[in-house]
Amino acid sequence: MRSRPRCNLDDPFPTFANPHTLLQPQAFLGLTINWGALMGYAAVAGSCDWSVVLPLYGAGVTWTLVYDTIYAHQDKRDDVVAGVKSTALLFGERSKAWFSAFTAATAASLAAAGAAAGCGLPYYAGVAAMVGHMGWQISTVDLSNGPDCSAKFVSNKIAGGLLLAGIVADRLLAAAAAAAL
Repeated sequence: MRSRPRCNLDDPFPTFANPHTLLQPQAFLGLTINWGALMGYAAVAGSCDWSVVLPLYGAGVTWTLVYDTIYAHQDKRDDVVAGVKSTALLFGERSKAWFSAFTAATAASLAAAGAAAGCGLPYYAGVAAMVGHMGWQISTVDLSNGPDCSAKFVSNKIAGGLLLAGIVADRLLAAAAAAAL
C-alpha cells in the first residue's frame, strides 16, 4: 500500500480537509483551486463581472470533480484503508454517470460564461472540443485500471488546451474585427 502523506506541497488543502470537513478531497480541491478564476479576472479587469466569473468558477469546479475523481480511482483500496473519503468511493459504480452530469454542467457553465462575456464562435468551438474530449475520457476510462486512470487524468491538459485554443482564437478574431473598424 502506498502511504498517503497528511500534507504535501502539491495539494495540501484537500489532504488536510478530508478528516476535518464534510467535503471529499476532490470537492475541496475544485472549490479552492478554481478560486483563481475569480482572482485572475479581477486582476485583469479591475473587478469581477459576476455574470462571467460565477459560471466560469462553476465550470472549473465541475471539471475538477471529473478529472480528480478519475485520478482518485487509482487509490480506492488505499483510501479505504487510510479512511480517506474520496469521490471515487462515494460515487463508486455510478462514477461515469456522475462524470456525465458534471461534464454537462461544465459545458453549460462555460456556455453561460461565454455568453455573458460576449464570446464568439471560436470560443464555443473550443468549449465543444473540450467537452468532446471529456466525453471520450468518460466513455473509455477503465476505472479499475490505475494506469488508464492516470493516462485519462493527464489527458486533461489536452482538454484545457482545446478550451484555451478557442479562447485565444476568439480574442484574436475579435481584435482583428475591432481593428478593421
